Amino acid sequence: MILLFFIFLLIIFIYVFRKTTKSKLPPGPPRLPLVGNLHQLATAGNLHYYLWRLSKKYNSPIIHMKLGSLPVIVVSSPKLAKEVLQTQDLAFCSRPKSIVMQKLTYQYSDIVFSPYNDYWREMRKMASIHLFSPKKIQSFRPIREHEISLMIAKISKAASSHEVVNLSEIETALSCSLICRIAFGKRYDDDGSKMRRFKNLLEELVSITLAFFVSDYFPALGWVDKLIGSTKRLDTIFDNHDSFYQELIDERLDPRRATKEEEEEDFLDTLIKLKEDKSCPIHLNWNCIKALLMDIFVAGAETSSTAIIWAMTALIKAPNVMKKLQAEIRSLIGKRGKVDEDDLPKLPYLKAVIMESFRLYPSAPLLVPRETTKEGILHGYEIQPKTIVYVNAWAISRDSEYWENPDEFMPERFLNSSIDLKGKDFGLIPFGSGRRICPGIIMGLVNVELSVANLLYSFDWELPLGIREEDVDTTPMPGLAMAKKNALVLVPHKYGSV
Repeated sequence: MILLFFIFLLIIFIYVFRKTTKSKLPPGPPRLPLVGNLHQLATAGNLHYYLWRLSKKYNSPIIHMKLGSLPVIVVSSPKLAKEVLQTQDLAFCSRPKSIVMQKLTYQYSDIVFSPYNDYWREMRKMASIHLFSPKKIQSFRPIREHEISLMIAKISKAASSHEVVNLSEIETALSCSLICRIAFGKRYDDDGSKMRRFKNLLEELVSITLAFFVSDYFPALGWVDKLIGSTKRLDTIFDNHDSFYQELIDERLDPRRATKEEEEEDFLDTLIKLKEDKSCPIHLNWNCIKALLMDIFVAGAETSSTAIIWAMTALIKAPNVMKKLQAEIRSLIGKRGKVDEDDLPKLPYLKAVIMESFRLYPSAPLLVPRETTKEGILHGYEIQPKTIVYVNAWAISRDSEYWENPDEFMPERFLNSSIDLKGKDFGLIPFGSGRRICPGIIMGLVNVELSVANLLYSFDWELPLGIREEDVDTTPMPGLAMAKKNALVLVPHKYGSV
């Protein structure tokens, strides 16, 4: 019996070996039996940087790995990004499944993490028309300008007392306030219990998306997640979020709720109206609405603040660039007192600075992972269905064959340039491209540009005493967005006071 068992194992080994050698796979690091390359990623630190180093080590714009039972490829060049995101977009446009996202998105009822199918197409169309249309985004202009004016007033108070400010905290509060008002029609006090609850929910969400679940890589071992408490923790976080969304919905449906006619419809109003009118081709139920709120919650509250902080970090490390940008803004605005949205198209150097900041510090360095829907050929290699695909946007935006002096902060490279951020130039894809490009790109860019413009118009900025430009670190921390690990702490001086 023992001999037969070993013969059986040998046959299986030969079969698997022949099957894997038939496929021409991209190069990649050696892997261990069963776990594949999981042990390497567990100690990788900043994943986008580790994968870029692997690409350099194997001198290949595409590498192959195995995470437990899951095949993975990583592309790190503009040429291959175009193949994945445009030329072969249909074959690469689905999403891999994960225990966390399956739970948090109400069985993939959202847009960001839903697999590619008829449901996703209808949801994406609905969002483009009713949530993220230019007209809808423009309708929130008063909210943006009001929240930014409150932020400037808060910093002015600190400036008058010659205090340092934690700009990272201030921008996080701004993004949270904007999302609460635009998505939920709510404004919470910065230091109030409701805003603290909102921020805690966001922190929970970020932490659970970074958690390791055994069943994602070894489906047969799902019991391990239950044994070590991971499943219970996920259930608790889901229940907290579900309760938050349900409270918002119940409050909105309360017939005693007082409304003002001049109030613009927020996202939740729009979604409830679409549900009640049954004006969507799909059945829009409460779980679908909650899943969409989760998408907006995650994408809106973290990415904008992250982008603003990286832009200000780059500028404080390049004072000549900051002065040049301030001169452009102040020359246009004069003594009017603030930058409004009509001014943004007239500030080309501002746009160049924002684009260069996104190039060096993309908010989603690996984009959102994709999954292949069918067999295909990429760079001469055979890619099988159900392969997870990472597009390393961070590595692509530092490709020396595409960019001159890629590690330098040089906004001038975008002056008089046709390159934009909207997914057509594959050396710069912070919002992705193709079918799965971020639907909120226009709103995100307006938030970032308007915030940075007003910060630079209203204040002159310097580092705290004893801190030099080279001391300002650019270390990111893990997360859905590549947030700066250490807070950006600066000294503001009211413009005209020094």
